[in-house]
Amino acid sequence: MSTDQQPLDWVQRYKLRLKRKRLLWRSFRSRRQLSTLCDRTQQIGPGAILAFTTLRNEITRLPWFIHHYRALGVDHFLMVDNSSDDGSAAYLQDQPDVSLWQTDASYRASRFGLDWLTWLQWRYGHGHWTLMVDADELLIYAHHDTYSLHDLTGWLERRGQVAFGALMLDLYPKGPLGTQQYDPGTDPTRVLNMFDPGPYRARRQSPMGNLWVQGGVRERAFFTDQPERSPTLNKIPLVRWSRYMAYVNSCHSALPRPLNFVYDGPGGQAPSGVLLHTKFLPEVVEKSRIEKQRRQHFHDPDQFSAYYDGIAQGPDLWTAASAELRDWRQLQELGLMQSRGFPTAMGK
Repeated sequence: MSTDQQPLDWVQRYKLRLKRKRLLWRSFRSRRQLSTLCDRTQQIGPGAILAFTTLRNEITRLPWFIHHYRALGVDHFLMVDNSSDDGSAAYLQDQPDVSLWQTDASYRASRFGLDWLTWLQWRYGHGHWTLMVDADELLIYAHHDTYSLHDLTGWLERRGQVAFGALMLDLYPKGPLGTQQYDPGTDPTRVLNMFDPGPYRARRQSPMGNLWVQGGVRERAFFTDQPERSPTLNKIPLVRWSRYMAYVNSCHSALPRPLNFVYDGPGGQAPSGVLLHTKFLPEVVEKSRIEKQRRQHFHDPDQFSAYYDGIAQGPDLWTAASAELRDWRQLQELGLMQSRGFPTAMGK
């Protein structure tokens, strides 16, 4: 897929600028919804890589999440806890590289937490490489076991590139959901070690030029009759942030518009990574029942009731076409990530 940008007329450019300013303004207003639990942002030094996350009841995932991103080179975590009652907030307050805010405001009304995180990015992320990820997303890229995020972002800067895209790859177990055992603090990919190698489809949307990637296991299992409603799988999680930037829909799309062209999807030529999506840990069955009642995760929750019900039934997502996850090399061979130009160009 081409990453060439089609020019916009002045009306379209004006509308996008206005949209970006509106998003920044509502994020600025959302700061009043946040209460500080621990502020260690004075630790943030020049060149620090920052991770931004909003979460609710993720105590099972947090130990490995923090471990994974520390190992990649994240220097500081800025996190918003949305009324957890499982010990997540207490755990995070004990971490020496975490600054934590809390809110009981509506996740859905805050653009699914995006308003809160955009404010924190505006306040603390300007001039830094920032990573926006959910607690169930683990970013990997070619040679991530050898080259840190500092190596990767240094290479991107030498290329004149200010962002890095990724495919969100749903992982799942072999066997009915909810029947596995998972020990918090261990690698979730030991339990969730299967994925759909394809098919995935991608197209660009107007006027922002943002990519729209769909397909994979959730479409196959839960959206067969309405594939157009299946989850969006492309993200731009890593950006050298500026106060003039704003994510529009999670980190699926962003403004200014050129940010959307750094990623061209599975099989594309742009350098990219993969977000290993660990949604289907055993707790997902009970969480789906809870989240269906909370109605916080979709613009129109009623349209996704069948999706929650399908997960709550504990289906076996494995088929003979499923692939067992090995490493980043496998994903690169499948065209799910791209590493043209590195690692040798990254250097140490």
